[in-house]
Amino acid sequence: MDEDRAEARVIKSILVCMALVLNVLPWTAPGAGAEEALTILYTGGMDGELEPCGCSPKTDFGGLARLSGYISAHSEALSPYILVDAGNFTDKDTPQGRLKAEAFLKSFSIMKYDAVAFSDREKAFPGDFLPPLLEKYKVPVLPGDARGPQSILIPLGNTGIHVSISPEHPLEGMVNILLTGVPPSQAEGVEGWDIVISSSGEELEEPLRKDGAVIVSGFPRGKKLGILRVKRYREGNREITNTWQELGNDSKEDPRVREVLDEYDAKVAQLMKEAERPPAGTTYLGVDECAKCHQVFVESWEKTRHAGAFADLEAAGKANDPECVMCHTVGYGEPGGFFSIDTTPELANVQCEECHGLNREHINDFSSPMMPVTEEVCLKCHTKENSPDFNFSVYLKKISH
Repeated sequence: MDEDRAEARVIKSILVCMALVLNVLPWTAPGAGAEEALTILYTGGMDGELEPCGCSPKTDFGGLARLSGYISAHSEALSPYILVDAGNFTDKDTPQGRLKAEAFLKSFSIMKYDAVAFSDREKAFPGDFLPPLLEKYKVPVLPGDARGPQSILIPLGNTGIHVSISPEHPLEGMVNILLTGVPPSQAEGVEGWDIVISSSGEELEEPLRKDGAVIVSGFPRGKKLGILRVKRYREGNREITNTWQELGNDSKEDPRVREVLDEYDAKVAQLMKEAERPPAGTTYLGVDECAKCHQVFVESWEKTRHAGAFADLEAAGKANDPECVMCHTVGYGEPGGFFSIDTTPELANVQCEECHGLNREHINDFSSPMMPVTEEVCLKCHTKENSPDFNFSVYLKKISH
C-alpha cells in the first residue's frame, strides 16, 4: 500500500512538471458545473510593425510593448488564456527586416506565446535564418514545412486545445483552432474547426461564421488585440464571442519588451552608420541654395511643419531609422541625397527639392522649371497609415508659398 501511495505521488509530481513544461491551463468552473471558460488572445498580420510610428494620433495604436503590458496587467482577469499569432508578423528580407524578425521572436518569447504560425512573409526568409532564432528564444512555431510540427496540443483539464496550420485534421473532443494566411472571406474547408484565425491583413470587425466555425482575422499591424472567449457548457455546447482591445498611447508598456525595441533601434542606427553612402552623382542643392533667389518662399516654408520634420524624428527617437528618415529629409537613399545628420545636415527636413523634384540645371537656367507639386508626390509619404486625414487641396494650402 505504501509503495502504491509513493508511486502515486511520483506520478502526480511528474504530471505537475509536465503541466508546467506544456503550459497547461485549467478550465475555470464559475459555478457548480455550470460552465467552463477559456480566453484565446490572438494576433496576426502585424507586417513588421514593432510599434506605431506616432505620425498621427489617429493611427497611434498597437506595438509589442503595449501588447505585452496589457496582457501582464490583466493576466488574472484573462486567465485561463492562451496566446497565439497566425503569422505574417515579419517584414521584408532586408538587413533591417532581419533585425525586426529577431525583435519579434524575442518579444514573443517574453510574452510566452503558446503558438506562432509561419505564413508567407516568414517563409520568404532563407531557410537557415529563422531556425537559430527559434532555438535561441524557444518560441513554439508551426513553420508549415518539414522544419517543424503542423500542430500543437495544449491540455486543459478534461479537454484540450488543438492549434494547427493544417486544415485537414481537426481533433474530436478538443477546441480546434486553425491558423491560416487565407483571408476570412475566402476560407474554405473549415468544417470541424471551432475557430479559424487569419493573418491575411483583412480587417474584420465582427467574426464570420461558416460550417460551424468562428472565423476572425488578426487586426492589421497589431493595432488591436483580438480576444475570443470560449464557454463550454455541460451539454457539450460552446459559445464563442470576440472583442477587440485597443492598444493606444495610454496603454502601459512592458519594460522588458521596451528594452527589446530600444535594442532594435540601436542596431538599426548602427546599420545606418555602416551603410554605403550613395555616389554623389547629380547632388541635391538644399534649401540654402534655393534661398538665394527665393528668400520669400523659404521664409514661408520655415513656418510650416515640413521645416521641422527632422526635429520631430529626433524627439521620437527615430532619427536613425531609415523607414522614418526617408520622409523627413531630402533625397534619402538617392545619389547626393541625405545620408545622416552628421554628414548631410543641410538636407534634413522636407525641403524644396523633396516636393519640387531634383533639377540641378534650374540654378543656371531659370527657364528649366522645377516640378509642380502634385497629389502623387505627396502620397509618397502622406499614406493612409501615416496621414489618415490627408486631403490634397486642404494640405496644399498649409504649405502654400
